[in-house]
Amino acid sequence: MLRHVLSALLVSFALGTGAQAQEGGETEVMKKALAAGYKALFTCSGTFTAEQSRSEIEFNELDGIYVDYREPMRRVSEANINDRSRTVAVRYQKGEPPRLAAWRDGFGCSLLPIGASMDAVDWLPRFSGPKPRQTEDSSTAIGSDVNLIDTSAYSERLEIPVSRAFDSETYGEGTRTSAVVVVRKGQLLSERYARGIDAQTPQRTWSVAKSLTATVIGAAVQNDVLDLDRAPLLDIWSSPADPRREITLRNVMQMASGLDSGVAGNRTDRSYFGGARVQDTAFVNPLEVTPGERFKYANNDTLSAMRALREALDDDDAYWKYPYTEVLMKIGALNTTLETDWAGDFISSSQVWMTARDMARLGQLYLQDGEWGGERILPKGWAKFVSTPGPAQPDSSEPSSFGYGASFWLMDKHEGIPSDTYAGFGNRGQYMIIVPSLDVVIVRRGFDLADGARFDIASFTKDVLAAIALGDSDRLDAQLSASEAEAMHNED
Repeated sequence: MLRHVLSALLVSFALGTGAQAQEGGETEVMKKALAAGYKALFTCSGTFTAEQSRSEIEFNELDGIYVDYREPMRRVSEANINDRSRTVAVRYQKGEPPRLAAWRDGFGCSLLPIGASMDAVDWLPRFSGPKPRQTEDSSTAIGSDVNLIDTSAYSERLEIPVSRAFDSETYGEGTRTSAVVVVRKGQLLSERYARGIDAQTPQRTWSVAKSLTATVIGAAVQNDVLDLDRAPLLDIWSSPADPRREITLRNVMQMASGLDSGVAGNRTDRSYFGGARVQDTAFVNPLEVTPGERFKYANNDTLSAMRALREALDDDDAYWKYPYTEVLMKIGALNTTLETDWAGDFISSSQVWMTARDMARLGQLYLQDGEWGGERILPKGWAKFVSTPGPAQPDSSEPSSFGYGASFWLMDKHEGIPSDTYAGFGNRGQYMIIVPSLDVVIVRRGFDLADGARFDIASFTKDVLAAIALGDSDRLDAQLSASEAEAMHNED
């Protein structure tokens, strides 16, 4: 139990739950402005991207949030949803304009800056051409070139751990599981959703978005758009007198930029909920230590990687389409939306809406070493790169803690789990587990409470893998019985 608690504390620190991790001032007006922005953005995305009802948004998205946001949230207005303009407005202070979020096709919702009027919506980025529409997702083949088999033996064995994931008790008191998907060799073995959620419902990935960003960056490396050791990484760091010019793409993917990013680097609330441009918040801080020498989990490191892609392409429309044309469309993940700030930078450290099936496809791409349908999407060995411990690691001596690769967490120290297992983790219980040696992807989505128990993903993963092993045994027994029956029939 102590081991699980300590491991959970490490992940809690990384995913961010406390007010002390925020950047910027703490005036009462700003607290309410941020809370209003949170409500406007999540109501907008929940309504127009996820197609949730207002009551579902209240329970799933706006309940159990960061503790320091709960009181300010009670002091802002109800969300005013305009179905015609696809905007959401939330008032926070008498005499001040409401906080505004606006939805656009392919971009999801963007939050306007504090003080912006409705006229500012007209200046939000839009695609120059059509974007692929969401499609019905019903196939049991999640990977490419899948050899479909009878999965009944596995489904029966998986019923126990998957059901227990939804009981709000076995893997964490009060946890709220919304979806579980288990895939082996590219084929769906088990799938279950909570009420109001289905295979078509995207949820915010939170920090699993960092693993998607690593995938998009990998595609850019494969296409010779970026290089892992590119330096200076960003134009703003390019002055010969600026020591930040030594920061590389490799550094930021390994959470080792050395930049000042607050106490923990995991609460970039001004960008997420304040409507500040990424370029005004994410890249402006000085170095604290030499790049590459210290692990510090920081949203801004991921945002720097995606900004490097925008600058390298030097074509905003190409940049906005890149995650879709170079990754998502190729793997059939057509129910995923990356959101941007109002200036067009992807907030891809957290602000991505993705279905559980699409998340499983992302994991499957890594099991296939970056290939899909005969096409190489990621560089050969990219999966090995992202799952190899970086030179700087999280500070923990606990044997069951999580290490870090390049935008993926490492689960190489847990009993009952193969040492090659790695994962994307996100706030409120988002998990994408990749087990190469067993050809398995496990996705668990949730709306866990920020101050509640963490879902015990290590125990759940162990139980799922044990159930699959029992399914292998059952299937082998059935095959042997069938062979024996056939032999006896031939003798007769």
